[in-house]
Amino acid sequence: MKKHNFSAGPCILPQEVFEKAAQAVLNFNDMGLSLLEISHRDKAFVAVMEEARALALDLLGLTGKGYQALFLQGGASMEFLRIPYNLMRVDGKAAYLDTGTWASGAIKEAKAFGETVVVASSKPENYNHIPTGYAIPEDADYFHCTSNNTIFGTQMKSFPETNVPVVCDMSSDIFSRTLDFSKFDLIYAGAQKNMGPAGVTLIVVKEEILGKTGRAIPNIMNYQQHIDKESMYNTPPVFAVYTSLLTMQWLKNLGGIAAIEKLNEAKAQLIYNEIDRNPLFKGTTVKEDRSNMNATFLLVDESHKEKFDSMWKAAGISGINGHRSVGGYRASMYNALPIESVQVLVDIMKELEKSI
Repeated sequence: MKKHNFSAGPCILPQEVFEKAAQAVLNFNDMGLSLLEISHRDKAFVAVMEEARALALDLLGLTGKGYQALFLQGGASMEFLRIPYNLMRVDGKAAYLDTGTWASGAIKEAKAFGETVVVASSKPENYNHIPTGYAIPEDADYFHCTSNNTIFGTQMKSFPETNVPVVCDMSSDIFSRTLDFSKFDLIYAGAQKNMGPAGVTLIVVKEEILGKTGRAIPNIMNYQQHIDKESMYNTPPVFAVYTSLLTMQWLKNLGGIAAIEKLNEAKAQLIYNEIDRNPLFKGTTVKEDRSNMNATFLLVDESHKEKFDSMWKAAGISGINGHRSVGGYRASMYNALPIESVQVLVDIMKELEKSI
């Protein structure tokens, strides 16, 4: 039976990426060696890293605009720490927008470095919307936001205009929609949503914002050190980087971000139309802030839960249980999820309605 993978991450990737990555584990570039056993200093892998870094900038439209792309370890949670290390001045301060669990995690780490101003938070409403009308302190060293919130199903549809450097955690919607990425001074994203397996994080940073903190930064935490060493300061996670490259190549061949955005919008419209139409279900976020990546919803009557769960499982659907902290359901519709899988879920929702 075909599986329809709505997992929030690690998540679905293109089938052709799996096939090429699997072959590389067995025999990489016809070398007679596995990708997992060659040196990361081998020219064959150095070429992978160079292409991956260049292609990330290409897809984002940032080639030749003063940005560097890095593939580092530690997940987005490590960047919660690296960002204030590299951007918050001694005795400086940073501004943060609190829109969910991961944003609050970033705020917690920043507080260890200096004054951390939370310009707005939707926590009192259980993060069901993106705050608006907030002011960013002009003397902040940077402003940090999270573009998409996987747990609560909200997504920033616009970003504030400010002269302060803008940092954005795009872990769950990187490469999914067109934006003017040059408005961001630093973008970071864990690979395990739209890009590859867990184990590597993409960081895209405008080099001119670095080196201004006045603090000593340990080498492993220093973005400039990683730039100077071309993401090879320490041994990179070769499989995760290679699989991310394959996924970016797949996206490029598909037509890039503009092409995948149209598909993502169609998937989101399909599921949200059914949530709004079907009296058995209700969404959990305000409509204007709904995420195109993670549709979160509830049963109006929990007595239907056992029946609904058995129906979607029988249809080969996987991974739609909501995050353990909020419950309900979450359909994660990352780039590689085909619209046919969303249609299967919608059909099950309709079947449940007819059976009640």
